[in-house]
Amino acid sequence: MNTAPLTCWKCGASLADLSLPFLRTEECRACRAELHVCRMCQFYDTGKAKSCGEPIADEVQDKTRSNFCGYFQAAGGRFQPRKGAGDQAKTALESLFWTKK
Repeated sequence: MNTAPLTCWKCGASLADLSLPFLRTEECRACRAELHVCRMCQFYDTGKAKSCGEPIADEVQDKTRSNFCGYFQAAGGRFQPRKGAGDQAKTALESLFWTKK
């Protein structure tokens, strides 16, 4: 069981003031991202078929849009900060010139 605090999957804002279970139309108050989405679910797992750990759930094409999945259970720790294009380019450039000492 995931015990991480509930935060928005898109911006990382705290969702502690929202009550569970999320309504299908629930949105993050900070970024307005929909919250009843696969990316926010405890069963979301990109290593599994359909990116879902629930074997009998219907496939959802867009994992970032609100859906009607009856197996949805909100999980904390879903925010993954993305590197910007500049950060990615810098990392790639550094890896070209990095040498062991």
